[in-house]
Amino acid sequence: MLALPQIQKEINRRRTFAIISHPDAGKTTLTEKLLYHGGVIHETGEVKGKSGSKAVTSDWMELERQKGISITSSVMTFDFDGLRVNLLDTPGHKDFSEDTYRVLMAVDSAAMLIDVAKGVEERTKKLYEVCRLRKIPIFTFVNKLDREGKDPLTLIDEIEKTLNMQCYPVTWPLGIGQRFRGIYNRLTKELWIYDQRREEVEDYQIIPFIKGKDDQILYNYLDKESADQVLEELDLIESALPPFDVDEFLSGQISPVTFGSAKQNFGVDTFLKFFTKYAPGPQPRRTKDEKIEGKEIDPLDAQFTGFVFKIQANMDKRHRDRIAFIRICSGKFERGMKVQHSRLARELRLSYSSQFIAADKETIDEAYAGDIVGVGDTGNFAIGDCVSSNGRVQFEDIPKFAPELFGRLSVRDALKRQKMQEALKHLSEEGAIQLFVDPLVGLQDPIIGAVGELQFEVLLHRLQDEYNLEVKLNRLPYTVARWPRTQDGKPVTELKGGANIYRDLIDNPVVLVNQEWDLNWLKRENTEVEFHTSISRAR
Repeated sequence: MLALPQIQKEINRRRTFAIISHPDAGKTTLTEKLLYHGGVIHETGEVKGKSGSKAVTSDWMELERQKGISITSSVMTFDFDGLRVNLLDTPGHKDFSEDTYRVLMAVDSAAMLIDVAKGVEERTKKLYEVCRLRKIPIFTFVNKLDREGKDPLTLIDEIEKTLNMQCYPVTWPLGIGQRFRGIYNRLTKELWIYDQRREEVEDYQIIPFIKGKDDQILYNYLDKESADQVLEELDLIESALPPFDVDEFLSGQISPVTFGSAKQNFGVDTFLKFFTKYAPGPQPRRTKDEKIEGKEIDPLDAQFTGFVFKIQANMDKRHRDRIAFIRICSGKFERGMKVQHSRLARELRLSYSSQFIAADKETIDEAYAGDIVGVGDTGNFAIGDCVSSNGRVQFEDIPKFAPELFGRLSVRDALKRQKMQEALKHLSEEGAIQLFVDPLVGLQDPIIGAVGELQFEVLLHRLQDEYNLEVKLNRLPYTVARWPRTQDGKPVTELKGGANIYRDLIDNPVVLVNQEWDLNWLKRENTEVEFHTSISRAR
């Protein structure tokens, strides 16, 4: 049954997307400028290093402010052109790829940010592959046009060849670096001219421009060499490209490209206007229930459904809070409503609910499909859990991936050992680390798994900052973790060859070995076993 017309109207005006990029492409700066144009902040805080000044709105963790990078994903909500936009800022650093992957499970589109000087970088490729796997429509924003970089035709060609994706330039830069004077909007047939000498652009000239008729106008604002190059480039793309096809974009076949400088706040509003015009609203979500027609739930369905894609502990250290972030998939959410928790098979009341601008949260009474809601959690939720207002719903699983670094922690004050164990459990439940335990010992002395070095650094910082625990990390020789399963998917608890089998926190057997050679030997000894690099978080 479909929701009431007023609820459908609210759902249809939701837009939920994530920004993906390689580190240092300017993602957090772009996020800030989008919030600025959305009217939720009135002064942007430029990203700084350790000696930086202003704090970045989307970075709430102290270590993020010290390093000038995003370590954990942030959820921000604002209104623009009559739409409610849910923006998810994700970590760019590869050590936090699992957090980014979970975010991409919760969005309907993505904005790919590319540095004009560096082009398509390794991290961008991997994130793009995740988007393509989920068939998420992708916008592309080429950033840092106020700096020297690759010419736009070379960059477009690189994007298309590297990512095997066709690009459609919506805007075109008028010069690059010191000669950058604005953009040409191909859809509106307008030149947008600005003064680069200003630190941030507040206004600019908009001049009607038709190629072949108004060419002379360019020479009034650009030097002859730059104007000649822009006209030549426009000749090439105008003759080669058909009109923008919305269906091809929504199916992931083409990516619309806009150019600008997030730091100077130029081209960001152009991107935002284009985004709100063409970005898809909430999409149907696949379930594992054979009884549901098409195995999909329509976002306009009257039934409330959602899934937990992120858990964050200690956003407010004073109150030891724990927030479960729920992507609403269908229907309407109301504060205090009772829902069915699919994994626990019991009813819960969602009494405390918030929406966020980074760490600043405000209580909300209602939300709709497409929205992200943070609900207070006392330990009932895990990543991948599904909730519904009526009956059991199980959406597709969110996988967790194999770590590559391992260690154990020791605490100087033996009386704080139990506190450390509780802290590790909290941090593992939010996905910051993975814990593996010896079945005979349990959580008393767990092995910690991390994807990269920075993940360990964050762990030690958070234990000190949030739990007042001084700990020492003792490295272990393991480099490979795999989940052994039979060919029909059942857990394997014994292996030939005397492998070290531990358990993860949801009691799945995990084998830890020192190197790939050891894993290959185990495979030869256990030909009937499959060794999985990832496993579902569903329990």
